[in-house]
Amino acid sequence: MKILTFSTLFPNTEKPGHGIFVETRLRHLVASGQVEARVVAPVAWFPSTHPRFGNYAKMAKVPRTEVRHGLQVAHPRYPTIPKIGMNVAPLLLAQAARPAIARLIEEGYDFDLIDAHYFYPDGVAAAMLARWFNKPLVITARGSDITLLPQYTLPRRMIKWAANRADAVITVCNALRDEVVALGVPAERVTSLRNGVDLQLFRPTERQDNAMFTLLTVGHLVPVKAQELIIAALPLLPGVRLVVAGDGPNRGMLEALARSENVADRVEFLGAVPQAQLREHYGAADALVLASSREGWANVLLESMACGTPVVASRVYGTPEVVAAPEAGVLMRERSLQGVADAVNALRANYPDRAATRRYAEGFSWDDTSAGQLRLFGEVLARRNACVDAQAVAIGCEK
Repeated sequence: MKILTFSTLFPNTEKPGHGIFVETRLRHLVASGQVEARVVAPVAWFPSTHPRFGNYAKMAKVPRTEVRHGLQVAHPRYPTIPKIGMNVAPLLLAQAARPAIARLIEEGYDFDLIDAHYFYPDGVAAAMLARWFNKPLVITARGSDITLLPQYTLPRRMIKWAANRADAVITVCNALRDEVVALGVPAERVTSLRNGVDLQLFRPTERQDNAMFTLLTVGHLVPVKAQELIIAALPLLPGVRLVVAGDGPNRGMLEALARSENVADRVEFLGAVPQAQLREHYGAADALVLASSREGWANVLLESMACGTPVVASRVYGTPEVVAAPEAGVLMRERSLQGVADAVNALRANYPDRAATRRYAEGFSWDDTSAGQLRLFGEVLARRNACVDAQAVAIGCEK
């Protein structure tokens, strides 16, 4: 089976952690030996690589093609238009990717199916591409593409169009599946396939008891992750320190908050940490804390558990499906600074055996997810082939 994975959420040399969950799922699928894959991961166009332009300059430096873990990846450029860009992004994205995909086919990679990730604008663009190239399409919903973007009129309309145009829809948790079905997509065409965890990369390490109970939070420093709730909870948690792994626009605000709450001496900012180095930080912590307002399926929760470290997490979307046993950790009763403090104290009062936490994570390997993809992709191709055969018979009868 040959597939084409299409998404702007895919790592590259300049942003190796960007969309790494898409790459990881694909790597495990290809490792099955039953799938060959190529990747088209468009990047927003920008004219300069000068460092003063920050993130835009990084995008400009992304190579046109690269090979990652044996996967051939193309990065065509697509234009972005200020103010109105959100509404025209799917069309611009599809038009930019079309020549790159045509070139793949001309060079001999005539794929069987498009495997798209994130509904807007990626999934909508993929639906256009599937129509142009007459290919079956599977779109994976991953979180805010379904929980947030449908609140906007035009994106909602286009997401519904793409979902109904797709041959199948995958969601990373059951809560997202319910949201997709609520958009009007027939339930039998929506399959929940959760993300897994790399149990070789994330595993327990030798650790020493911490002088202070150590919390770790991992993620981009952006509003949706709400690290400020954890920092604001520290005055209620004497003898507890916080390590923050990640970077982003909220860093200055978070550092100022730590100072204003008089807990700056108990908060350590690591900046962005490569995924390969996260294991040491998970292993050194007593608990991971995630206070997000939205999460489809938070990979950091399973990564932490696989290292033997239990979690404290907000009760949003797919998170209760991840934190579903005492050995996994504790869910907050409310997403507030008091909710964070209460959940941390509850975990400390009934701290699980770290070996049991690791065993819990071992139930979330990628094997079941890959098997589910293979089964679903096979069903989609079988239906498409049956339709082609039926059309051929009908044409023969007419003749």
